[in-house]
Amino acid sequence: MERVIYERMAELDQLHWWYRARRKVLQALIERVVKPPANSRILEVGCGTGHNLPMLGRFGEVDGVEIDGEARAIAEKRTGRPVSQAPLPELPGVERGAYDLVAALDVVEHIDDDQATIEALASCLKPGGKLLVTVPAHQWMWSKHDELNHHKRRYSKRQLARLIEGSPLHLVSAGYFNSLLFPLAVGARLASKLTGGGGGDDKLPPKPVNYLFERCFAAEGRVIGKVPLPPGLSLFAVASAS
Repeated sequence: MERVIYERMAELDQLHWWYRARRKVLQALIERVVKPPANSRILEVGCGTGHNLPMLGRFGEVDGVEIDGEARAIAEKRTGRPVSQAPLPELPGVERGAYDLVAALDVVEHIDDDQATIEALASCLKPGGKLLVTVPAHQWMWSKHDELNHHKRRYSKRQLARLIEGSPLHLVSAGYFNSLLFPLAVGARLASKLTGGGGGDDKLPPKPVNYLFERCFAAEGRVIGKVPLPPGLSLFAVASAS
């Protein structure tokens, strides 16, 4: 990703509605669908500034992987634990067959060989362990935001399912999230394409708007994993190792 993206992440990951609500939704998804055993061993690959690590730590002991040096330093400072710099898809030095849960949260879309990436993540799981993947949805939503984040692609639900099905894993569940705000996001992306703008949709909005968006997005945590959500900005997949 561009350096400015990491800088914004470090500045906003405790304040911005997207980060805050997303953690709540993902926690609910883990509780309902992943259902890791007590005191799990957990690995987050591409942990960025470490903003997801405390949430994941509620389910067990968490190891992190992050290739960007400055983001990795922030994650280590936050958690008091070393963070590996092993790149995907090779993940050199990362223990294989060791984890109850491996999380790759908006990571796979950055890697050229996404199939090899899924297989590498799968190799880190214990038998019966779960992989949680999130990716941006809908290639037609492509914008300057994707270019600044060095995305290689956005996914359809079927494409994400096929990615899992082409690996040694068994697909447990796949679906959309960040659905309630999807119509607003579509309008904003279309407007940015018409005006030639875009790329700044991760800036912190005014407090009332930030609060409202967080409440709307976080409300999906009440139903995710219970009922399918309508099309949204993001997709998740949970897969199991045999």
